[in-house]
Amino acid sequence: MKILIIEDEVLLAESLKTLLEAKGFEVEAVYDGESGSEYAELGIYDLLILDVMMPKMDGCQVARKVREKRCSTPILMLTAKSDIEDRINGLNAGADYYLTKPFDTRELLACINALLRRQGTQVNELSYGNTALDLESAKLVCGSKNVRLSAREFDVMRFLMQSKENNVSKETLLTKVWGYDSNAVENHVEVYVGFLRKKLASIGSDISIEAVRRLGYHLEVKKQDD
Repeated sequence: MKILIIEDEVLLAESLKTLLEAKGFEVEAVYDGESGSEYAELGIYDLLILDVMMPKMDGCQVARKVREKRCSTPILMLTAKSDIEDRINGLNAGADYYLTKPFDTRELLACINALLRRQGTQVNELSYGNTALDLESAKLVCGSKNVRLSAREFDVMRFLMQSKENNVSKETLLTKVWGYDSNAVENHVEVYVGFLRKKLASIGSDISIEAVRRLGYHLEVKKQDD
């Protein structure tokens, strides 16, 4: 399960991240609304934990923007405001649950588990063309053929599958896959895209990873006569 924390109080965000990672969740944290909205709209998270009062874009604005993009990821909203009007505003903006600070970590975990259960059947794969990316086994599957991906290959392919025809920049892939503090450079992205192209070809996939100068990569379905 992958959780995104959008919280401008860095110490709180990091403590929540540590707590949830200890419970077995995969967690990312960003510290302002604009970044949070960009991450959330990728659609790769199982849950968003969203603070209300943030710079650049507040939590309600983030929730509305995420819902406008038809992203149905559950949103747990955190706030120091406890007035009924504030709760109503948060829920109307698209939040699924509203937790007031300070909160007991047991209540937080109970809310998270309840929201994740409420999702029902989870999406287990992303597909494009004649190919699927199995999110549980980290395999690319095409008909009766499949090939397992390394952790980095899986993350790169997941972002490409999510974006489909839309370009994903090398900088975005570096940040999302290797992390802000990594020493990785654009050549690392090129190398892993090369690995993925070979693996797609090995299973007879009809999708290709296309490069557009200065814009990054996107997926295309090959024509039958290619």
